[in-house]
Amino acid sequence: MTAQLTNPNKVEHSKVKSGIKQAQDYLFSLQEKDGHWCAYLESNVTLTAEAVLLYKIWGIDSHKPLHKIEHYLRSQQREHGGWELYYGDGGDLSTSVEAYMALRLLGVAQEDEALTKAKRFILSKGGISKSRIFTKFHLAIIGCYDWRGVPSIPPWIMLLPQNPIFTIYEMSSWARSSTVPLLIVFDQKPVFKIEPKINLDELYSEGKENVKYELPRSGDWTDIFVQLDNLFKFAEDINFVPFKEESIRAAQKWIIEREEATGDWGGIIPAMLNSLLAFKTLNYHVNDPMVARGLEAVENFALETHDDYLVQACVSPVWDTAWCLRALVESGVAPNHPALIKGGEWLLDKQILDYGDWVVKNPHGKPGGWAFEYENRFYPDMDDSSVVIMTLHQLELPREDLKKEAILRCLRWIETMQCHNYGWAAFDINNDANWLNLLPYADLKAMIDPATADITARVLEMVGSCDLPMSSSKVQKAIAFLLHQQENDGSWFGRWGVNYIYGTSGALSALAVIAPQTSQEAMKKGINWLINCQNPDGGWGETCDSYKNPALKGKGNSTASQTAWALIGLLDAGKALGKFEQDSINKGINYLLSSQTETGTWEEKEFTGTGFPQHFYINYHLYRHYFPLIALGRFENFLV
Repeated sequence: MTAQLTNPNKVEHSKVKSGIKQAQDYLFSLQEKDGHWCAYLESNVTLTAEAVLLYKIWGIDSHKPLHKIEHYLRSQQREHGGWELYYGDGGDLSTSVEAYMALRLLGVAQEDEALTKAKRFILSKGGISKSRIFTKFHLAIIGCYDWRGVPSIPPWIMLLPQNPIFTIYEMSSWARSSTVPLLIVFDQKPVFKIEPKINLDELYSEGKENVKYELPRSGDWTDIFVQLDNLFKFAEDINFVPFKEESIRAAQKWIIEREEATGDWGGIIPAMLNSLLAFKTLNYHVNDPMVARGLEAVENFALETHDDYLVQACVSPVWDTAWCLRALVESGVAPNHPALIKGGEWLLDKQILDYGDWVVKNPHGKPGGWAFEYENRFYPDMDDSSVVIMTLHQLELPREDLKKEAILRCLRWIETMQCHNYGWAAFDINNDANWLNLLPYADLKAMIDPATADITARVLEMVGSCDLPMSSSKVQKAIAFLLHQQENDGSWFGRWGVNYIYGTSGALSALAVIAPQTSQEAMKKGINWLINCQNPDGGWGETCDSYKNPALKGKGNSTASQTAWALIGLLDAGKALGKFEQDSINKGINYLLSSQTETGTWEEKEFTGTGFPQHFYINYHLYRHYFPLIALGRFENFLV
């Protein structure tokens, strides 16, 4: 028997219904004619700065609205003079160096007030010498930094046979698609001529004449990688790089094979920019079809308004569409509503039936997943695929037989992607060689894609909520993995959303449908943790700083998306346990209702999506909408 909220009068039922209706209307207003949704994916200014660099290198900058790019970069500078990784972070050194570089490339003078402020900020943080490797690399290709201070990547790694230690497939999909083209660039070490020619000598805090172009050392065993880098550089100096020509050809072939017909690589801007830099290094012509497609793909990731032009790191149509459809169905829209049918059929058409990079480590799997973007056939992922399956399961489509077979095909693929520790990763299987994050090249600490609690929870929620036929042994081992990932305080780490609120919500929703009887104690601990971190205003919030400092877990200004996650976890677990934490839930619902705007949505400046913990964060501009609508819908369902 389904548990009921015993005292719903603390939340006005009419306000819930009104809030849901407004949110639904707003969401419908954003749907594209072909049935899908895709919102602005906000990150930081580095991608736009690097796009400026690319446009200059290829000589196509005169075709771009440079004044709008300048306006955008200026608008993102904060009062302290720097640029941020995420809202309110106090400024980030590398992000600020790249923004400064872009403004100089756009013709802004050193003496400009904005650059004067930026210079003070950058120097206070240690200057260029303290910036990340990828910032130094982008400076090196235009002569503003010396290649000696950039790690070497021997191109012969392209030719390594399958082995248990290393091939390029030990890198995460995003690292692999970004690194293979850099094998070509790092080997040739080009310095491209651009106009205006600039130097950034003013950004070296120790003075340009005192710069030591060397890799940082840690004073421990990991310094062996620095010694190896010195060896690689010596080999380059004496022109002794084994199988160099074969390696470069192999890297070039790999890049060519992975370019989509739309020009995309990996569905992410870093892979796209790096591949185009590799083509430039190899002296491709700007009008070569592969280059032209690639440049067009970068343009497709750009957003242009009356005042601004910026480049997104990625686009999220499959992800946004699946969640929007779920939110509408779960808040009461008929599952065969014409707009929902259109969205569901759009999703069905996006199923990937090609073999991707995953097949290297999973030769027995057959394709059937979904990716995040419009086109990304090499890199479907478990998270998108699981959410799409749950969405399709909830819809009533004209061809239910086709829908069911598409779901089963994807399920079989996901089942074969279970890792050896019985969890699931985002894109790959058994991609957990953590030593790769210790390389000098890997200062973003994002070289691998290990199984995580949030992805595993999503797969388990899919299996349980859709009653899908997955091996009982695999399911039980995955449940054990998820329970083992629970922290002592009852929370779960969130790899792909900020942070413990996201992870805990997902784990509770999964356990509630896949193991409601055997995981009651774990759910109770998770519930208690969420209740204890609820803010006085009734909402929940968590700063991105919790990735650096676990003492900040569950702490931060209340946001609509994080409040919704907490509510979804509490509602799902409460339903499974037969007992709701009524006061906490009511306060959270009232927070959402009181913060809803007149147009039916919610405002949220905070970044609650995670790309790379501590290094790259995302503000998905529909997170603040579809997750609150799901929370209100589930609350309404449990009220009746």
